[in-house]
Amino acid sequence: MDGEGIFLGLGGGERQTLNLSRANRHGLIAGATGTGKTVTVQGLCESFSNAGVPVFVADVKGDLSGLAMPGSDSFKHHDKLVERAEEIGLDPYVYADSPTIFWDLYGEKGHPIRTMISEMGPLLLGRLMDLSDAQQGVLEIAFRYADDEGLLLLDLEDLRAMMVAVAEHASELTMKYGNVSKASVGAIQRKLLQFEGQGAAEFFGEPALEIDDFFRTDDQGRGFCNVLMADKLMQSPKLYGTFLLWLMSELFEALPEVGDPDKPKLVFFFDEAHLLFDDAPDALQDKIEQVVRLIRSKGIGVYFITQNPVDIPEEVAGQLGNRVQHALRAFTPRDKRAIKAAAETFRINPDLDVEQAITELKVGEALVSTLMEDGAPSPVQRTLIRPPYSRLGPISTGERAAIIAASPIGDRYAERIDRESAAEVLEQKALDAAETAKEVEEKGEEEVRRQPRKSKGLVERMRDAATRAGMNSAGAKFGRELTGRTSRANPTRTAVSAAGGVLTGELAKKIGVPGAGGFLRGILGGLLR
Repeated sequence: MDGEGIFLGLGGGERQTLNLSRANRHGLIAGATGTGKTVTVQGLCESFSNAGVPVFVADVKGDLSGLAMPGSDSFKHHDKLVERAEEIGLDPYVYADSPTIFWDLYGEKGHPIRTMISEMGPLLLGRLMDLSDAQQGVLEIAFRYADDEGLLLLDLEDLRAMMVAVAEHASELTMKYGNVSKASVGAIQRKLLQFEGQGAAEFFGEPALEIDDFFRTDDQGRGFCNVLMADKLMQSPKLYGTFLLWLMSELFEALPEVGDPDKPKLVFFFDEAHLLFDDAPDALQDKIEQVVRLIRSKGIGVYFITQNPVDIPEEVAGQLGNRVQHALRAFTPRDKRAIKAAAETFRINPDLDVEQAITELKVGEALVSTLMEDGAPSPVQRTLIRPPYSRLGPISTGERAAIIAASPIGDRYAERIDRESAAEVLEQKALDAAETAKEVEEKGEEEVRRQPRKSKGLVERMRDAATRAGMNSAGAKFGRELTGRTSRANPTRTAVSAAGGVLTGELAKKIGVPGAGGFLRGILGGLLR
């Protein structure tokens, strides 16, 4: 730390710092492969952490897991790190770790992250599945139909069941909502199967992520580094990009306005940022721009990491006030355009030929310009980037297991909860209809009408959902304690949540307020529809 700023390195004979009160004005970290972007990001993460600011960072190569462990004198480049620290006046330079929580959509290298289908919303799902305009329209009708019928869409099984129901009621839905083509429904079902084959089923369901878990600090007041292990996720780049967009939008919707705080509430690092914008339809592109523009007022700083700065649309790039530009190589005409564009974004320094310097930067050097106290960008300086205190390179499997075991998250997300939702309700309705049809044939319609209904009422369904969820949580808790493992599960809260889910579905159907279903389904669905 440097006063109220984060020390980035030494440039132009001066200490280059990132002003904490301007850190929520977003930033860009760019440069060709192997020029030092990951080390810069690692240093920023631990500096924000030391300032009491939690961070969320996607680790696409596994190297950033080193945040969780201190560096070592036995590291092969230890002497170079010490030499750099002395050269830029980083004193004292002492190896240290940062408090770290590991996350993983697949639950393999960290705590699983899940959301409900309804919270993702039809626009993002449509993008994930590469739906045509006609197919997108049918998907949106399915969501609206689920709202009107009070059906919860929690996981992929629910969505598949909902699409079957849409096909079965295509004629009446066409009259009410618009054209429903069974061919479009079939195409969506096929794409759902492909989507599931990419591992997306792991991402949808409950317990859903609680955003507050990203805002933790340790007993020393340091912000936790939330590291998303994304090496496997990167094999499905569209899922990766859409997931981070969903997460950024969820933060936007969940947090109150705070204006310009003394320091950010959270800093969000988005690696391989071009995946956010690739093939995004205009409507989604507009939403991305809106979220980036407005999320700073919630105290969130977003830092895009990319190889080529021209990968970021101009409308978004214009909002990135803090910039660290590593070397670019002029191998192709596109490279040359990128170099020129990058040079033009910096505040002019009469003592520096920026366009030439970009191609001459060494590993661990960067052109740096940050927002000053008055909000104006500082003149660009060629800067020696400071070395991290934490380990350079990935941690071992055993080290990761120990950190996850000691995580403050505990086993909150470890076990899936499967409560009554669209798939179960629709299946029961189909069984009831088949049984009723058989009884009508045998006893006559008048006799069947006098019989009590087959499906359970609201109170019964709420009671059963609560009992089932409570028993599952309590049983799992007992099993963990029996084997000596600790549990942070709260059976009462889980049971109340399950019963509340049934009630939410009924309220969405009965409350009679326009848009109530969308509201109860979650704010994000409304934002991104």
